[in-house]
Amino acid sequence: MNSKKKHLVCLLVLLLFTTGVHAGARKTVYPVVFAHGLSGFDNLLGYYYFGNDYGTFVGDPCDEFLETACNGSIHSSQKALAASVTPFQSSEVRGTQLADRIQNYMTSTGATKVNIIGHSQGGIDARKAAAVLRARYGRQVVHVMISVSSPHRGSPTAKYILDLGPGVTSVVNALAKLFGNTIYGSGNDGIAAAKQLVYNDYSSTDGVTTGMKAFNNNYNVSTNTANYWGSIITAQDSINTNPALYLLKEGFYNIDGDGYCVDDCDNDGAAGKGDGTRGNNDDDGLVGINSQQMGYRLQYNECLICFDSITVNSTLGYVSNLNAPTSAQMTSKSSVVSQDHLDVVGVPPDTFDEEEFYASILEFIVTKGG
Repeated sequence: MNSKKKHLVCLLVLLLFTTGVHAGARKTVYPVVFAHGLSGFDNLLGYYYFGNDYGTFVGDPCDEFLETACNGSIHSSQKALAASVTPFQSSEVRGTQLADRIQNYMTSTGATKVNIIGHSQGGIDARKAAAVLRARYGRQVVHVMISVSSPHRGSPTAKYILDLGPGVTSVVNALAKLFGNTIYGSGNDGIAAAKQLVYNDYSSTDGVTTGMKAFNNNYNVSTNTANYWGSIITAQDSINTNPALYLLKEGFYNIDGDGYCVDDCDNDGAAGKGDGTRGNNDDDGLVGINSQQMGYRLQYNECLICFDSITVNSTLGYVSNLNAPTSAQMTSKSSVVSQDHLDVVGVPPDTFDEEEFYASILEFIVTKGG
């Protein structure tokens, strides 16, 4: 083989391993907005929200010469916004703030639509934001809406904190305000945030109807506000459990999150009633699997020698009424990602590749026209 052919073979091999095996995600048609959960964006237990274990934002493309602190699994021209809202507040407030951030971003970039990936409460905020944007623009503004680990039907952890009584909750609220005001600014209210994340209205005497049941009635899954709806479900297992969440689960409160019942039949703060078996990996440390499906349930497929992918679990069907999923949709562990609530947004220790996980979501968004 002459030198020219050898060079050609070497070039083909190089191209294979740099663009074929881990080719990465294609650029989405519309920018992707990342909506964070409770406690803020810039700092989550000392780590950057929606980052890898080293603090790199998963939506940051490698678009500069020799740039290394970036996500090499996404397209170099990918457009993304790391939106920031008040860390501790209701989704009524946070959702409107998110809509404001998106509208400003669309104005500055010339984008006509966006896709949203929301983690935890961010997936709830996104539903309110999509409705607000629809009203402002008079048309559908969000193309693809995907939630990750979101308590669409409530979180028992939120009710557990509220049930500790005024003495404890006032201290928790003071700490939330101190933390939130430091990293974001004024306007934080830990009690309002917790009441948002309980399924039923927590208090009938506070003059306001709160909770996920009422919120779902107002901001349900609808093609009027987003073209495609999907959700990714998480549940911790023995090797993928954050120490803080493990202590919470073992020492304080163990969520039973895979039983079916219409509404909150066991008064634990989430729709369903549990199946009576605690500690069987039916929650991610903060949210039960019975609370997380919205629209289609998506399956994350990891691949050791190729690019990871997202597919649709069509067997479980579509959740269009968030207050009335089927028994299978609330109890099935099919397509559940074996990570805890914090692993998927970059809080170690974990065995998770955040960059490729979100890149695979972006690639899935492309397949849905987003």
